[in-house]
Amino acid sequence: MKTSKNKLTLYIFIAMLIGALVGYLVFLYLPKEKIPSFTTYANVLTVVFLRLIQMVISPLVFCTLTVGIAKLGDLKAVGRVGGKAMLWFVSASVVSLFVGLLIVNITQPGTGIHINNVNSDDAKSIISHTQEFSATGFINHLVPKSVIEAMASNEILQIVVFAIFLGVALASLGERANPVIKIIDTFSHAILKMVNYVMYFAPLGVLGSIAATMAVNGPSVFLFYARYLFWFLLAVLILWLILMTVGFIVLRKRLFDLLKLIIQPMIVAFSTTSSEAVFPVLTEKLEKFGCNEKIVSFVLPLGYSFNLDGSMINMTFASLAIAQAYHIHIDLPTQITMLFVLMLTSKGIAGVPRAALVVVAATCSMFHIPPEGIALILPIDHFCDMLRTMTNVVGNAFSTASVSKWEKELKTEN
Repeated sequence: MKTSKNKLTLYIFIAMLIGALVGYLVFLYLPKEKIPSFTTYANVLTVVFLRLIQMVISPLVFCTLTVGIAKLGDLKAVGRVGGKAMLWFVSASVVSLFVGLLIVNITQPGTGIHINNVNSDDAKSIISHTQEFSATGFINHLVPKSVIEAMASNEILQIVVFAIFLGVALASLGERANPVIKIIDTFSHAILKMVNYVMYFAPLGVLGSIAATMAVNGPSVFLFYARYLFWFLLAVLILWLILMTVGFIVLRKRLFDLLKLIIQPMIVAFSTTSSEAVFPVLTEKLEKFGCNEKIVSFVLPLGYSFNLDGSMINMTFASLAIAQAYHIHIDLPTQITMLFVLMLTSKGIAGVPRAALVVVAATCSMFHIPPEGIALILPIDHFCDMLRTMTNVVGNAFSTASVSKWEKELKTEN
């Protein structure tokens, strides 16, 4: 089994290289009017893989979170574990936002982006979603009116809310709830088994995603946006350094064992720009690392809604870079206000296409920055999305392992 998974990681690497090569050749030799047709067909591979993942993600989040809370049994334990998880989530979010703010103010990446070189029409479909981030829109993304509807539309935050209520209710019933908990637990293991089959499609999804992106943009996109991408990468590396320092304080040398285990989920997240694609595999890896199954089932789904470290740093960085491109000065108190607005609005992004950009557009509009400015960063956003998605995965792995350690539920051997 281990050999099979190692081969899968190798196949994903090979798929990335083939995708980049095929996309570059298409960019060079295929007539420009035919490139959209190529990207449509290439993206089919990615769409198939992501839809297979989306097929299992809602029932898996529902089952694992419900069982995780129910198995904790003691409602005090639920509150204690949830409190520790939220402490990590909020702290990590604040740090991520401030790192983005610090680097974007020091490096001024927006000053290197030329407004005349972009087409604001590309941003219209994203801006159209910004009305969803009013107070009413946030509540709509938070509170489900039907759990069936929430699952059908993959509204993860709504599923989390329902699962928390159901898990607490089952925990309060004591032994009477055991048959129901056993059924849901068995179903979650069946879903995880399905995921093993779905992951065989990962290399194809990766190949299609990379090929389509390279065919449209070509390598020149890196040259034009080199400054923006370089400073964003630096901000991400600083955040990683902070996360790893805290992780080392909590986990000590076992941090490096954890990093080895989650390499495959990190690669898949990086290449597909989808955190959902690695949720099931990340669950297995954390349990293999020695995290308590109940804590993984409780903390990890919460993290997918509340612990978006990579998305946070990207939102701050992108919003202020757009302001810089338009030569709009934003004073420090206003920037700090933006941080807290971003922290709140980002919790309602489940189920919204290109969610991080939608939040950026909504925040820009709120602070009198032209929201169509997101068109400035669209050409490079896919590559930034790779970094922020992988960072989200790392942050959630660290948080789950740390909560397990704090609860003295981390096995010494994996």
